[in-house]
Amino acid sequence: MSLPIIFCIDDDAQVLRAITRDLKSRYRDRYRILSTTVVQEALDSLLELNNKGEAIALFLADQRMPEMQGVDFLVKAIQYFPEAKRALLTAYSDKDSAIKAINEVKLDYYLVKPWDPPEEKLFPVIDDLLDDWQCDYHPVFKGIKVIGYQYSQSSHEVKDFLAGNLVPYQWLDIQTDKDGKNLLANNDLTEANLPVVFLEDGSYIAKPSLVDLAGKIGLNPDRERQDVYDVVIIGAGPAGLAAGVYGASEGLKTLLIERRAPGGQAGTSSRIENYLGFPTGLSGAELTRRAMTQATRLGTEFLSPQSVRSIEQKDGYKRITLDNAEDIVTRSVVITTGVDYRKLDTAGIADFTGAGIYYGAAMTEATACKDKDVYVVGGGNSAGQAAMYLSKFAKNVYILIRKDDLTATMSAYLIGQIAAESNIHIKPRVEIAAAHGSGKLESLDIRNFDTMDISNHPADALYIFIGAKPYTDWIELGIIKDGKGFLETGRDLKSHPDYGKIWKQKRDPYLLETSCPGIFAAGDVRAGAMNRVASAVGEGSMAISFVHKYLAEVK
Repeated sequence: MSLPIIFCIDDDAQVLRAITRDLKSRYRDRYRILSTTVVQEALDSLLELNNKGEAIALFLADQRMPEMQGVDFLVKAIQYFPEAKRALLTAYSDKDSAIKAINEVKLDYYLVKPWDPPEEKLFPVIDDLLDDWQCDYHPVFKGIKVIGYQYSQSSHEVKDFLAGNLVPYQWLDIQTDKDGKNLLANNDLTEANLPVVFLEDGSYIAKPSLVDLAGKIGLNPDRERQDVYDVVIIGAGPAGLAAGVYGASEGLKTLLIERRAPGGQAGTSSRIENYLGFPTGLSGAELTRRAMTQATRLGTEFLSPQSVRSIEQKDGYKRITLDNAEDIVTRSVVITTGVDYRKLDTAGIADFTGAGIYYGAAMTEATACKDKDVYVVGGGNSAGQAAMYLSKFAKNVYILIRKDDLTATMSAYLIGQIAAESNIHIKPRVEIAAAHGSGKLESLDIRNFDTMDISNHPADALYIFIGAKPYTDWIELGIIKDGKGFLETGRDLKSHPDYGKIWKQKRDPYLLETSCPGIFAAGDVRAGAMNRVASAVGEGSMAISFVHKYLAEVK
């Protein structure tokens, strides 16, 4: 963490050098000493330091400066750092101005020049001011700051993108956080510019696209080289990350493309408790972080956020076209795009999506549920894990299910954990009939299947887990899918009526190979997948062994 700052300004360069010298001799191990002779340079520096989240402990300003008097400078300075201590350097003849400034800018002290010896006339005063400041000082967050509305879809997308990519940030709600309001005002921004992302270097982006934001935070939304890859993996969930680790470790030139954030649905899980080797469980974010670190260390290239528009076969190679029209050439492909949450087609749901209604765990919004009533729709493990996590913050968590109980859809260990939480309540044989609110979710109409009565309940948030559909709408190329859109692979292809028309190889398809030779599928996107993190990781690593076999036969 960087040191707090003592900021000095005096238009007399000789005096400034002297005060800076004395301050450094005493405080350089605990404070940074910044100084300037130019008022405008000082004001520009204050804006930059404020945007970066730096802390200024003390302003020391000369009273008589041609551009601006010291008192007037301090008036502007406290707009950026209102908690900083303020002292004037004055000549003996300016004592009256200094005394008047005590009331005008709440001046903490004035020092008469010269201050020799500093051990008697400077350091005791500065020591007292700094000690007082330290008593009330709380280190500010240094890093990315996001300013927006709590119940805004665009703000939610930015927060969710940063969290999904494991990028730490500070959320500032413009309606409740004065620091957020001050940052906007100091940079001549208005609420029309929201959301605004302030970066670590003090710069900012207003209403950022995810691609622009990715480039600013060190992700790689664009490729620098036009290489031919041995394998391109589409989707960075557990299966895709495993394929990336094994592909790179086994010497294949490997590219991993992700349309949003790594980890997939597993990456949003608050706790995975049945993954081999982690007896106390681990979060989806932690599993994702470990896998990403491992894959990149071994040499996997990572392209995100980028979506794939199509795949074509040409001259024995696969040509992948991205949404930005860029083409990538590869010898083989592993599709690990996973699934998307199914949408709840009920009145009002679409109106408040991102503004109180969320698909999936949405851990980024959990802290906003503190001491509130929240609802979870769904009876699977994902819904149970979300309910357990939300129960740490919410006053009450209501799980709405269509069945009589959770036993048919949720693991026994989760059912036991839920039963032990006094603020989690199961509501069986019900469904949501409508969502209501003004700008954000405020209440839900809930229908009882037994009586068909509809009752209205206050609701601050709704998390939806009603199953998933495969993310395969973009895939064409004659690749065979089942009736629900999942990709058919291996021996299951032979039962499809179009198999003989499409498959022209002399061999049978490999276990994870689609109906297009050299294109494989792994994880939840594949028909017949087990929908478990461990099985997805296993399939991702298996896919690379079949990639090796395919590459050997086409060389």
